[in-house]
This record gives sequence, C-alpha cells and structure tokens, in this order.
Amino acid sequence: MKLNRIARVGAVAAVAVLSLSACAANEGTPAGAGQPSDGGSSLSGTVKATGASSQGAAQQAWTAAFQTANPDVTVNYQPTGSGTGRDNFIAGSSNFIGSDRAYKADEIAAGKFGACATPDIVEVPAYISPVAVVFNLEGITELNLTPEVIGEIFNEKIEKWNDPKIAEINEGVELPDLAITPVFRGDESGTTGTFTAYLASVAPDAWPYEDDDAWPVKTTRSEAAQQTSGVEAAVKAGNGTIGYIDASRVGDLGSAAVKVGDDFVPFSSEAAAELVASSPLEEGRADGDLVYDVDPAKAPAGSYPIALVSYLIGCQQYEDADTAAIVKAYFSYIVSEEGQKVANEAAGSAPLSTEVASEAQAAIDLIGAKQ
Repeated sequence: MKLNRIARVGAVAAVAVLSLSACAANEGTPAGAGQPSDGGSSLSGTVKATGASSQGAAQQAWTAAFQTANPDVTVNYQPTGSGTGRDNFIAGSSNFIGSDRAYKADEIAAGKFGACATPDIVEVPAYISPVAVVFNLEGITELNLTPEVIGEIFNEKIEKWNDPKIAEINEGVELPDLAITPVFRGDESGTTGTFTAYLASVAPDAWPYEDDDAWPVKTTRSEAAQQTSGVEAAVKAGNGTIGYIDASRVGDLGSAAVKVGDDFVPFSSEAAAELVASSPLEEGRADGDLVYDVDPAKAPAGSYPIALVSYLIGCQQYEDADTAAIVKAYFSYIVSEEGQKVANEAAGSAPLSTEVASEAQAAIDLIGAKQ
C-alpha cells in the first residue's frame, strides 16, 4: 500500500549523552544573543537545565549556536524527561527547564519554585512537533490507524497485528499473525501527557483513562522504556512493537497516518502546526504564562491531531543577575526566527508563527534579577 505521505521530519543527530552543552565551533551565530554593540558577548557563567527529552535534538543545536556566540557561557541541558524537570525546578536544582506540559494552575498558585526569587514564572512555547505513532514490522513502513484502534492497541485490547480492525483500514497490506507489543514511557513524560490527552479526547470508549503524564494502563503485555530515546530503542529492538515518540526520533521506523475526519493524515511539522494554530491560549493565566489549550477533538481537516507543544519555563525574578541575563538571552534566541530555524533543521519541528514568537518574547522580557 502506498499512502499520500507528507515528507518525514528531517534526520536528527543522536543524543547519546545527557549533558547537551555545545562544543561545535562551526555552528551559526545567533544574532543578538547576549552580544553588545561592539560584537563581543557580555554574558558569562553557567546555567543548569533539565526536562523534556523531546527537546533533546533541538536543545543540542540551540546550545551549540548560543555558546558559539557567547564563549564565556555554558548551558547544560539534560534531557531527563518533563516530570523530572518540573520537580527539579521546584526543588531549585535547575535554573530553567523544558517541559512538554506547563505547570497547572494549582501548582503555580502554590508558589514553590526553588529556582526563583519570587513565585512568578515565565512559560513560553518553544518547540512544536508531532508525536508519531511508530512501529517495527518487517516489510511494512506505513499504516493507517484510527483513534479507536490506537486506543485499543495501547489499552491491550487488540493483541495481534492481523486483527480485523487493523486489516479493514489497511487493504492490500499483508499484516502478520504476530503479537503486538506496546512500548510506553516508564517515566513521567509530557509526551505521554500529549498522547493520552489525544486518546482521551477522541477515543474515550477505547481509552477509558484521563490524560496523564504517567502511563495509566495496568499492563500485562506492554514494555516500559525511559525517555524518548528509550522508547525509540525498544521499538527498534523488538518485532511487532509499537510506541509513541517525538517525530524527530522516527528515523527508519514505520509510522502511522492517523484518521482525522474522513482522511488519514501522516505526521509532519506543518500538519502539527495547523492543530496548534487553531488552538486558543488558556484563559486565566498570568502575564508571562503563555499556554495553549490544544483539543485534538477539534483538529481541523488536514491537521495532525497528536501535536506536542513543549515549553521553556524560567523565573521572572532570579536571585543572581548573571543567571537571569543568560536565561533571558537564551530564551530570546530560542524563540527568534534564527533559533526556530535551527530547531527545524535539527529536529524537524514547526517554527513558531511570527505572532506567537512576538508574544513569547514579550513574556521573556519579564525575566530579570531581584532588586
């Protein structure tokens, strides 16, 4: 079977180590990233960050370019997963974080952010990417899947690849009489939150769970893996495996076109961006807190319905002026046109729109040091 596929997300450099501080001297120089008018950099110091592994490839590219422009700066980003990142920011062990889920209103109201001098934080979208449903089946690279079928597979109700529910939407494909092994994130993950929110929204009969960063299914046949790279490796190593990962890590794995309306839509950054562009910002958020209210059930025709919006999260006020200056400049670089281009080239993410980037920069401008 041949699907009318949109080109896959570009290949990505592997993230083999946890620390993503950059070292490539030939990376492009981010315009205005902490540079005074004489062309040198006014920034110096080290900031520590943890969080979303989905941002891993993009963060690797961002830190490389930013540090080239600011040679006295070190940005250490460790892709620990979103849940760990949020915990670290509350504990004060990370100066900023990346997260595939923004803090909830009650978490912000508690005001317990150890990294910050005051309770006020900045949350801005930085990385928009499809969450791809990937599989490993010999000789098969593309499949059509409905939300209900995806839900039943990951809820362990559909057990074989040649199940009639899969076969009827994939005419002409020789599906094997092979057990399905779902692979899920064993750590708390915003990618899991995005995936379960999709299933809860569009396939509640097949997926009787709420959206959750922790995998909700009491599994008997599924396999847990840590972080994006772990799910990728587990799906690759298996036979009949299926999982969900940030699209930057798909590589040569098979992937599903997901049904939206009457059509099956393959993942692409453009199709994911269409879903996000149709989504409003959450109401009731404070200044500097830009969080999208993405509802997959309202996905417009042609959009990809499993779209991850990953955030940069920092303090509005830091105790240390050097830390504040670095975080502010780094965030500004990431949401800039150049920073978004770097992420697109490294990870295939969808660039922020001009309007969203402008709103994000206005939020970032709130970052400073406690007087």
